Amino acid sequence: MTELNRALAGAAEKGIISARQVSDLEAYLADRGISFGPVAPDAAADRDDAAFDARAAEDSEQPRFVRGFHDILITIGVVVVLIGLWGLGGPFVTLPVILGLAEILVRRQRLALPSVALTVALVHWVGTTSLLFVSEHDDAWKPMVFALAYLSAFPIPLGLFYWRYRVPLALAGLMVSVALICVVAILLAFERSLGIDLANDDHFMLLALTVLVGALGLFATAMRYDVSDPQRVTARSDTAFWLHLAAAPALLYSLIGLVFVSNGRGTWWDGQAGLGQAIAAILIVALFMLVGLVIDRRAFVTSGLLSLGGAIWTMLNQTGASLDNYVFVAFAAVGVTVLFIGIFWQKLRRIVMNLLPEVITARLHAAP
Repeated sequence: MTELNRALAGAAEKGIISARQVSDLEAYLADRGISFGPVAPDAAADRDDAAFDARAAEDSEQPRFVRGFHDILITIGVVVVLIGLWGLGGPFVTLPVILGLAEILVRRQRLALPSVALTVALVHWVGTTSLLFVSEHDDAWKPMVFALAYLSAFPIPLGLFYWRYRVPLALAGLMVSVALICVVAILLAFERSLGIDLANDDHFMLLALTVLVGALGLFATAMRYDVSDPQRVTARSDTAFWLHLAAAPALLYSLIGLVFVSNGRGTWWDGQAGLGQAIAAILIVALFMLVGLVIDRRAFVTSGLLSLGGAIWTMLNQTGASLDNYVFVAFAAVGVTVLFIGIFWQKLRRIVMNLLPEVITARLHAAP
């Protein structure tokens, strides 16, 4: 290993450049005959470098939340201060502090984890204050009108926060809030035009399909950000991460809802679901895991774990197994699935990517 190799590996370890960029840069320099003399053999150093390379290859999804323990320490302080001020003065005292801390920690110091914490604090503030105002009309408004009024408070504050501080989570939150508003507005239009009440189980199919369409739109937006930054070196990748984190469960549970509730037989939790429904749920979860492997986003794996456990629960219940058995079998099956996919993520992804045409793989995050 040369001094250049070690310098590049150190830069990748500190997050300055990605592991993928390290290999590309080394190949680029080697093609042009640029090399550095080797250092003295050091078996221990070589082993450390090899271990680092292995870790970098396994961790292919690296949203920039934490850049050091300093971020964690500052975030703890932010959370404790905001909780204390909220208890002492309520939301109107907390908002100036959120914005003041954002000016210092986000705009000036560009700290990653505190920016996430402050964005979450802003979302909590907007949600709480919006609820205070719309709850005055709780008795007069129907659920869809209430939800539309509540959600309408989010886009402007999140948009202004992103415009000022350029936090990826704020941009993703803005898009998610707009998507939710569109879904609720469409559902409200259905209620008014068709004269129905979507709170009635008889119309659950329409509700689930509308949510599914909205989730597909959110997923398409996330993929647009992903394909625009396949190397995942810009903030667009972080925005895509948050969008996938929201889109994955929305997609999954709208599909699961269609499978389990559309025929009126209930869910897996009340013991009324059938064996065929459980198998369909497992197939949906498997499809989501496959999608997660293709796009290299683990949110599509983790979002399906609860459904996987519920489906296994239902299958064992249908076979007459005792409660003591199928609870622990469901936990064990989900745990084994998580470990298997987590340990062999890159190997499984390489297998899947090799089966896809290059016109698709060329636009996605490359498999190491």
